[in-house]
Amino acid sequence: MSAENHAARTVEQLLDVLDLDTTQARTTEDIFTGASHPMPSGRIYGGQVLAQSLIAAERTLPEDRPVHSMHGYFLRAGDATQGITIAVDRIHDGRSFSTRRSQAYQNGVPIFSMIASFQDEDPGVEHAEAMPSGIPDPETLIPDEDRVDGLPEGTTRMLSERAADIRHIDHPLYLPSSDEKVPRQGVWMRMRAPMPDDPRLHRAALAYLSDMTIQESILRAHGVFWALPGLKVASLDHAMWWHRPVRVDEWLLYMQESPNARGGRGLATGRIYSRDGALVASVAQEIMIRVPDRD
Repeated sequence: MSAENHAARTVEQLLDVLDLDTTQARTTEDIFTGASHPMPSGRIYGGQVLAQSLIAAERTLPEDRPVHSMHGYFLRAGDATQGITIAVDRIHDGRSFSTRRSQAYQNGVPIFSMIASFQDEDPGVEHAEAMPSGIPDPETLIPDEDRVDGLPEGTTRMLSERAADIRHIDHPLYLPSSDEKVPRQGVWMRMRAPMPDDPRLHRAALAYLSDMTIQESILRAHGVFWALPGLKVASLDHAMWWHRPVRVDEWLLYMQESPNARGGRGLATGRIYSRDGALVASVAQEIMIRVPDRD
């Protein structure tokens, strides 16, 4: 298979996951069902259920009232071999804003719960934090899957099979590195192939990407890497704010930092910029992190 066909196939698989079915079942909520990405760990990737929950909520709203913020909690580990049922509660519809609650279920219990807010386009004051200068162009960086010699075959395959092209500015954290222990990092990211023009898909795919690598600002501060034996990491909650329209099949810069870690938890924040320097989204996530004794 050619590289171009491989890239297109990975993005088609993501689009299949985001293409939710509307069921005939009805309660006081709208009910949707979706599939899951296969994962080597057997656990659902958090960005997947986050994106699916957002797509489900957007399906209950007119296209000209896009999401501007979401706050969600990861309640249980999801099973990647099973599908997902998503229930959307139409909490409020006002003149300019709407609020939705999405809950994702497996085996009758919630695995993710989210509240999101949506707003009509409205003029107002505007400013944004500038994109950092001196960042190398993504074309000068090696894709992550080409920098992971020594990882288990399943992990290497997962990196090459994912829909996103991720390129760390510093050494990726899959294996030990001699990089400085600092609570910050930057990555370039985009989908491997063109996506449909539907803005809702691009917003959901940005949510999908936002959960990818943000935890590493916490790990990097302590010289921790993903393959460290005994390391346990789990996302606890995730918040995101969409500031400006964006295409995820074009290069985006994701700058991440961790202001705090304590009590087995770490907080990470991120800013996502378009190639031309526009701030398109902000992200915050807290994780549970348990690092084995390395003495």
